[in-house]
Amino acid sequence: MSSGGNKMVLVTALAANLGIAVAKFVAAAITGSSAMLTEGFHSVVDSLNQILLLYGQKRSQLPPDEKHPLGYGRELYFWSFVVAILIFATGAGLSIYEGILHIIEPHEIERPIVSYIVLAVSTALEGYSWWVAVREFAATKGDQGWWQAIVRSKDPPSFIVLFEDSAALFGLIVAAIGIALAQLTGDPAWDGIASIVIGVALAAVAFVLARESKGLLIGERAHPDLVKAVREVLDRPREVTAVANILSVQIAPDRVFIAADVDFEDEVRAGDVERIIAEAEAELRKSWPTIASLYVKPKAGTPENR
Repeated sequence: MSSGGNKMVLVTALAANLGIAVAKFVAAAITGSSAMLTEGFHSVVDSLNQILLLYGQKRSQLPPDEKHPLGYGRELYFWSFVVAILIFATGAGLSIYEGILHIIEPHEIERPIVSYIVLAVSTALEGYSWWVAVREFAATKGDQGWWQAIVRSKDPPSFIVLFEDSAALFGLIVAAIGIALAQLTGDPAWDGIASIVIGVALAAVAFVLARESKGLLIGERAHPDLVKAVREVLDRPREVTAVANILSVQIAPDRVFIAADVDFEDEVRAGDVERIIAEAEAELRKSWPTIASLYVKPKAGTPENR
C-alpha cells in the first residue's frame, strides 16, 4: 500500500473515530451504560492511535543524515508497537475494568433508545472506515490470502487500521447485544459482561499487532522473491563463481538494505568487478525500487567453485 493510500485510510479512520467518541460519551452520560462508556474509551484510543501512526509515517519519510545513515524508516515500526501497547493497556484494560465494576455495582440503563441510535450511527461511520481500509489492503495483497498478506506486510498502518476497525465493529455489535440483554432480562450485569467481552477482543487484537510490529522493529528480512532476484542477478556474470551470504533487512515499508558476499574468479580485474556490481545494482533497482542500499563484498574465488 502506498503512503498516500495509507494516509487516506488513517485520516478517514481518525475523522470517524473522533465523531463516534463524542457521540458515545454523550450517550453514556445520558443512559449510564457501561458498554457505551467502554465504546467511548475505545474510540478515543483508536483516534490517538491514528494520530500516532500519522506522526510515525511522517517521521519515517525523513531523509538519511549523519546520525541515521539508513534513514528513519523504523520509526514507523516503533509507533506501531506503541499503538499495540495502547490498545492493550488503555482500550482492553479500561474495558475490562469498567465491565467488572459494573457487574459489582450494577445500575439500570436509562433511555436505551439513545444508545441504540448512537450505536447505529457509529456502525455506519465505522463501517465506512473499515470498507476504505479493506479496499486499500485488498488492492495491494495480490494473490496472497488475507492472513498471509498481513503476516508478510512490511507496512503496519495498512493492517493496524483494518484490525482496529474490525474490532470496533465487533465491539459495537457486542455493546448492542449487552444493552438488549440487560433490557430483556432486567439484569444490568449483562451490560458489564459486554464490556468485558469487548476488552478481551481488544486484548487479542493488541497481541497480534504487537507481535507483527515487534518483528519489523527488531528487523525482518526482505521478501523472499527480492532476495532470490538479488542472488540470480549477482550470479549471472561468467566472472562470478558463487554468491555466498545475502543479508537483507527491511528498514522501512518501502526501503530495504541488502549486503552480499560475491566470489569472483581470481584473474578478474578490479575495474571489471566494479562494472559488474554497478550493472547488477542498476538492473535490480529498476525491478525493485525498494532497494535503498546494496552493498557487495567481492571475494576471490576459483572457477571450480562455480
